[in-house]
Amino acid sequence: MDPFEPGSLEQRRVVVMGLGRFGGGVGVTRWLASQGADVIVTDREREERLGESVDAVRDLVDSGVIELRLGEHRVSDFTTADLIVVNPAVPKPWEDRFVRSAEAAGIEITTEIGLACSLLDRSRVVGVTGSAGKSTVCSMIHAGLQAAGVPSVLGGNIGGSLLGHLGGVTPKSRVVLELSSAMLYWLGRRRWSPGIAVVTNLEPNHLDWHGTESHYAESKRQILAHQSPGDLAVLSSGVRHWPRNEGVGGVIVGADERVDGCAVPGVHNAWNAALAAAACLASAPDIDRRGVLDGVRGFAGLPHRLCLVHESAGVRYYDDSKSTVPKASTLAVRAIAEGIGPGRVHLICGGYDKGVPLDEIASLGGEAVRLYTIGATGGSIAALAPGFSVRCETLDIAVRRASSEARAGDAVLLSPGCASWDQFDHFQARGNAFAAFARSGPVTGAAS
Repeated sequence: MDPFEPGSLEQRRVVVMGLGRFGGGVGVTRWLASQGADVIVTDREREERLGESVDAVRDLVDSGVIELRLGEHRVSDFTTADLIVVNPAVPKPWEDRFVRSAEAAGIEITTEIGLACSLLDRSRVVGVTGSAGKSTVCSMIHAGLQAAGVPSVLGGNIGGSLLGHLGGVTPKSRVVLELSSAMLYWLGRRRWSPGIAVVTNLEPNHLDWHGTESHYAESKRQILAHQSPGDLAVLSSGVRHWPRNEGVGGVIVGADERVDGCAVPGVHNAWNAALAAAACLASAPDIDRRGVLDGVRGFAGLPHRLCLVHESAGVRYYDDSKSTVPKASTLAVRAIAEGIGPGRVHLICGGYDKGVPLDEIASLGGEAVRLYTIGATGGSIAALAPGFSVRCETLDIAVRRASSEARAGDAVLLSPGCASWDQFDHFQARGNAFAAFARSGPVTGAAS
């Protein structure tokens, strides 16, 4: 069976491994059902942990179009299917016994992003990866293209599933995809790379998923590995040494390049805008340059990415919950400090342990007034910055403590530098909780 030919999924047995809580599992499940597939969705999490996602497919369950198998996986599902669609969140899939069982049985294995990419003209895809900044760069590219009159569709790791929106992709469209290391691992197995590949940077990350830094880096490099002559790589100077295939063009964006006048704060965002503008200009040589620059400058920022969510008694509260790597926390602290001066940022940091070094976050204690540490990594960060940190365990305590110590003109910044999964379902929930705690009213004293 070729699962990517129109109509080829009709009455085929497809197993979706991981409904998840981020939208991709729901999107691919609904799309597979629309293609006439016989779908089983299996997830180790129980229904109460997957509430919103289960609700989003409840109509398909009630009508008998799909079957849910929650709280467990069964080997028999993986060895009798025609196609397995693996959620990229499944860590170390090469070691997973259910994935290995499917491979041993000769079952086709793919992912939601693999299905979407198989249906796209890769020459019109702008793929973006990196350890930090990729969501912002993707969004700036999307804004720049649209402002220049080029139809653009945004998708990938930035949220949800592209499969239900493929009808909006025309021959003139550009598709801008945020591609995580896990997505690229699977796309590499299918020997797929985008026509225009954009790389922001590379820092250690997701070692819980990859196992080693080298595997993480190799997965990231898959964005270039299968490009063809005439394709293009737009690279930050930090990854300029990454090998490109013969005939693939290269644009290097230096560390000192900037687009001035951006709506989002920080020197790092001025650099993000320069990378985004370079990608837009490379994607269409005859594009309106002024329109591109106006579009990237005007991008107002992403939710949970350096968003001002509250101000009280002269103290500003910034939600940067999308910061899930130490480098992102560094950039956030410095961006806020640019506006208010050094030593006035109260940083709330810590969370799920992905196995990456935390020294960079701890070193911010010399730049921030205090580090208020939370979550699974909170103790480790506090131990690395004993003179500058307060271990708070939970976000509500951290907000209360930071608020009690902040003075007019200071900023309380949630920029965890770690994933959220130890205490929250996703970074959005963490950011929403921070905003709610910040707005909950005046603080009468520090938490004990």
